[in-house]
Amino acid sequence: MKKTIITVVGKDTVGIIARVCTYLADNQINILDISQTIVQGYFNMMMIVDTNLTQKDFGVIVKDLEQLGENIGVIIKCQKEEIFNQMHRI
Repeated sequence: MKKTIITVVGKDTVGIIARVCTYLADNQINILDISQTIVQGYFNMMMIVDTNLTQKDFGVIVKDLEQLGENIGVIIKCQKEEIFNQMHRI
């Protein structure tokens, strides 16, 4: 399994989750875990996804999600699990 961490942050608007999840489903990326909160109008979501079945290269997914974020007014970041874990090691 190729796990990837996706974070989405920005002003809350209608359809953020729908747009991100539609992109993932269209590219055979399975959501393993998801957490989202809205605090005083700011949206924050973290997802753990499995990219094992997608045909797209990781770099393309990163760019696509960044572009999607720009289109919907949020910041979307994508990191491979092993990089994320190394960055957050104590």
